[in-house]
Amino acid sequence: MAAPIRKKLTALGWPRVLAIGVALLLAVTQSLPVAAGDEGEKTEEYCLSCHGNPDLTKTLPSGEILSLYVDPAMLRSSLHSPAGIECEACHTQITTFPHPEIQYQSRRELARAYYLACQKCHSDQYQRTQDSIHAQVAEGGNLQAPICTDCHGAHNVPDVQRSRTWISTTCSRCHAQIYAEYKDSVHGAALIDEGNLDVPGCTDCHGVHSIRGPLDPGFHLKSPNICAKCHTDPKIMNKYGLSTQVLDTYVADFHGTTTVIFEKQAPDAAINTPVCYDCHGIHDISKTTDPKTGLQMRSNLLARCQECHPDANANFPAAWMSHYIPSRERYSLVYYVDLFYKIFIPLTLGGMGALVLMDISRTLINRRRKRVAQ
Repeated sequence: MAAPIRKKLTALGWPRVLAIGVALLLAVTQSLPVAAGDEGEKTEEYCLSCHGNPDLTKTLPSGEILSLYVDPAMLRSSLHSPAGIECEACHTQITTFPHPEIQYQSRRELARAYYLACQKCHSDQYQRTQDSIHAQVAEGGNLQAPICTDCHGAHNVPDVQRSRTWISTTCSRCHAQIYAEYKDSVHGAALIDEGNLDVPGCTDCHGVHSIRGPLDPGFHLKSPNICAKCHTDPKIMNKYGLSTQVLDTYVADFHGTTTVIFEKQAPDAAINTPVCYDCHGIHDISKTTDPKTGLQMRSNLLARCQECHPDANANFPAAWMSHYIPSRERYSLVYYVDLFYKIFIPLTLGGMGALVLMDISRTLINRRRKRVAQ
């Protein structure tokens, strides 16, 4: 059997035989399993053979010029590419070449169609976005409402944990005026200018994916607990000499008690009791010692009070003790008056109770003696 095969191979010629052998070897090699990272790199390299051209563009029906260029360096620095997540994982409609014709009218329509691919790997986060204020705006017809790729990027997905400053600057692309107030506030200046990670960024207060705004009734009621996450933490507050009793002192007064009751009984109710940001501001929060806006300035605090109490006079806010519980060191007069009444009231009531009991017992004794005498 070997002789006929040898004759056929000789007839074909050794160059042809060699070419056939190489082709078979390549076919067998390509059929072997390939590591996910290697496969992703090969897919990426193949796609970049065209999309690595900076001049590659397409004109959409809207007249917009869509750049099809993908910066290789940007792609390598993202979280997806080093993890072996290849192009087709997001571009699910593109599996062959030439690619199917783009059916979308504008760049925004295209972006909103492609971001739906994020839910394949990030389903929990995607579902949370559907309850956010951004999703509500989109449902109202505003196609400019943020989507995943607006915040996280498309080909340049960064590690959001590396730079919390990056999060706030990302929000500023849509909320420029709010960002301008925030960056000059006590929180924003510390985070953006100093890189201080003790202070909150946008997502620390508004949430990451299920974003809620300050006009949302639920957000209004829960906001004291949002502030308390940092302001009741001794490790953070002790660094700056601030009281950790902010929540306790707030809940103890009429405003806080009412808010807590509504939070438990009607969490979505709209109420007018003041919460932290009604007095301290929302994005423009300043230090209480600030000579212009600080709440320790009685006139400034009075102005806040008069928004709900128009008849309040200059002495109205004098009872505010900067969220400190009275002690020998702070507000000693209030502390000793409070201590006096803590002793005086029990003694007075106890004495009155003792007199009543003595009177009742004497009355019972007298009646008993009278019956015995009869």
